[in-house]
Amino acid sequence: MQLKLENSWERVKERLKENNIQLTDDDLHYTPGQDQELIDRLAKKLGKDPHSVKEYVESISANEDKAG
Repeated sequence: MQLKLENSWERVKERLKENNIQLTDDDLHYTPGQDQELIDRLAKKLGKDPHSVKEYVESISANEDKAG
């Protein structure tokens, strides 16, 4: 499963932390090409399925001011 990001990961990461105070830098560590590892880690932390997490991260990337 590959993420399609429209903004830099640093910007998306900050938005995710603003919207999910329980997320840490460790939770949001991302290495390009290891999208599935990130998605699985966030799914476990947020208690959501990986597909929902992927859509959530991509929506934050696409709609910066509408995240949530």
